Amino acid sequence: MKPLTEQDIRSSFINCSKGEAKRLAVPRDLADRPWDDLDFLGWRDPGAPDRSYLVAEREGRLIGVTLRFPPPQRGYLHRSLCSLCLTGHPRGGVSLMTARKAGAAGREGNSVGVYMCADLACSLYVRGKKISESGARFEESLTLEEQIARTTGNLFAFLDKLSA
Repeated sequence: MKPLTEQDIRSSFINCSKGEAKRLAVPRDLADRPWDDLDFLGWRDPGAPDRSYLVAEREGRLIGVTLRFPPPQRGYLHRSLCSLCLTGHPRGGVSLMTARKAGAAGREGNSVGVYMCADLACSLYVRGKKISESGARFEESLTLEEQIARTTGNLFAFLDKLSA
């Protein structure tokens, strides 16, 4: 992914108003992000524990979405699998992220959800740059390039549902 500026990020959102995009918390460490290893930029809002954001590049266009997720449930002991990168995590490591649909459908309250790594670090897990607490990455016969393509394909399928 190419490095993004704050302006790039704020102007990319498809499922919130321009005012909301102007007010959202953009990461302060953009210059330090491992851009060459990212398929999308994802971050959690430090001021709103139930919100996160994602910006991806697709066909030369940036697509940003606001996401909401529920707080982790206490006493719920299980492993979960991210539906984008297929990384396994212990409790709380995967969360159902929901995004309001773009346009009129979103204004009517329609949303789409996807189970994702709660820290939005799918790109780093796929590349082995970050290891989940459980260390659970399945050994696959796919090449790294094929795993990256699958992850971005899963992400784009989610983004397509937001625009439909």
